[in-house]
Amino acid sequence: MKTITGLFDNYEDASAAVRDLEANGVPNSDISIVASNSTGWYDDDNIRDDSTDAAEGAAGGAGIGAVVGGAGGLLTGLGLMAIPGVGPVVAAGWLAATAVGALGGAVVGGAAGGIVGALTDSGIPEDDAHVYAEGVRRGGTLVTARVADNLIADAEAILGQANSVNLEERRTSYNESGWTAFDPHAEDYTVDKIGDRARTVNRP
Repeated sequence: MKTITGLFDNYEDASAAVRDLEANGVPNSDISIVASNSTGWYDDDNIRDDSTDAAEGAAGGAGIGAVVGGAGGLLTGLGLMAIPGVGPVVAAGWLAATAVGALGGAVVGGAAGGIVGALTDSGIPEDDAHVYAEGVRRGGTLVTARVADNLIADAEAILGQANSVNLEERRTSYNESGWTAFDPHAEDYTVDKIGDRARTVNRP
């Protein structure tokens, strides 16, 4: 079993990657998606009334996608939550549940734990986890999959496709702007900070 991660600037590309992973035999219980909602593309009308049950289920390890209508595939189980330092996100799956940690109460609101810890606990190198977390903070979408050995090559090809972010190039870009590491206490990125690009790429 190996954890493989891809960062996407465009939600549509990320969701297509999720569908490709599922089509290639990766169970949706082993896939997670965390997408920035700083532009507000996903609104409260999409949240089921039992979001408290979803949070409790996630804290119990079921995964947000499993407890928020996830029977039809991971993407049917999207829920709105907040991750410290990242801000509002739309998420489903095991990584979101791990980032929530021992959250008790509504999914919408402050979440215990954190995305960097969730990634490193799953085997992602810490330096990479910081870049992935910052990428989501700045408007991106993260797809993470735990895959069996026989599916590693296919999963790496899917999450390393041309539409995904080149991690080293993105790290260099962040570093050149003075960034050194993801800060869980940083202010949320606003629509103005993310810019017009996020308004067009972060849509379902």
